[in-house]
Amino acid sequence: MTAYRPNCRRIPELNGLRVLLVFIVSWYHFWQQSWLTPSIGRYSLDYLLRAGYMPVDGTILLSGFLLFLPYARTMMLGERVPDMKAFYQRRIMRIVPSYYFLTLLMLFAVAIPYNLYGRTSEAVRDVLMHLTFTQTFNYATYIATPIGVASWTIAIEMQAYLIFPLLAKGTMKNPLGTLMSMAAVAFAFRGWCLWRLDEYNMVVNQLANFLDVYAMGMGASILYVRLTQLYPAESRRKWLWQGAATLVFCVSLYGMLRVIRTQAYTSGQAAMQAAQMMRRPLLCLTIAGLMLSLPFAVRPLRFLMSNRVMGWLAAISMNYYLLHQNLAVHLKRLHIPPSVSNEPNRVGEQPWQWQYMALCFGLSLLGAILITLLIEKPCAWALKKLFTRKQKA
Repeated sequence: MTAYRPNCRRIPELNGLRVLLVFIVSWYHFWQQSWLTPSIGRYSLDYLLRAGYMPVDGTILLSGFLLFLPYARTMMLGERVPDMKAFYQRRIMRIVPSYYFLTLLMLFAVAIPYNLYGRTSEAVRDVLMHLTFTQTFNYATYIATPIGVASWTIAIEMQAYLIFPLLAKGTMKNPLGTLMSMAAVAFAFRGWCLWRLDEYNMVVNQLANFLDVYAMGMGASILYVRLTQLYPAESRRKWLWQGAATLVFCVSLYGMLRVIRTQAYTSGQAAMQAAQMMRRPLLCLTIAGLMLSLPFAVRPLRFLMSNRVMGWLAAISMNYYLLHQNLAVHLKRLHIPPSVSNEPNRVGEQPWQWQYMALCFGLSLLGAILITLLIEKPCAWALKKLFTRKQKA
């Protein structure tokens, strides 16, 4: 049996971290509709739900880490520089089919039948901006859209992909200068927002506000490759590494929950968004601690986060994320499950709250599976064949 050694090409432990982050965000969106706040004994999870939007920043951090990892291997291990054309082809195959499908599904199955647009021109604008990943530039297509509010995350990712190869090349040439410049732009943008604006709906989640998060993820990937090089071969030293990594994981998890708890008790929309921008770097620092420590932690923790179930859930997580909020809102619009009160969430109606939450989680999971198997995978296969044919021609 080969002794375990962290891998800088495949990191299955991050599957569990991705699933955890997406789960918290989806739970927050379901809580917005149900107002069901569970607890573990006397330990209330209220804060985790009230500020459950914050872990989405961790998915951006994770994206920056994984995107730059091949470039980090080039820097540290002398591997070949990733091909830019292949980079964009993989992004298109992974994201576009499901994203387009769900956007059009929401348009034709929900928005149009339920007359959610005032004018045809509003629908055309909304769809065009979603299909071009520019919906975050307009209030009506970003905050007030009926075809997928949560899809802003995908738009930010696609916008970041446009400049990522340039940022990656700059980081390979001058790591500290490039990453610090990215962070400086983000901090300057936040400072301008806090100084000049009174409300932050349109700026809190713009790409400029995430540049330091991407920089942190990219820097973490360089550090991770270096840590895999330093990982010892001797068993006794391995135990020391695993013990230290597990301690870092626990401290980072505690830190992440503390940041979320503090954010949860900030009142007022503008104050919440201002605090979110200011706490974003600290939150992502704690999540980076989780990300870097997991592959080096003790075996039970690694298994918990890297088993086949986590791998399977991570594979459908994007489609789950795109679907879940739309589904939750539409279930409530259809009064499914039926309730006695007109506003069952306000009166804490039981068993409606638990039934509704179970349906949200279950149907979102089922829908994500179907979209992955019937839309994403077949379309990715067809696109791969198309790209290969064009390359040969």
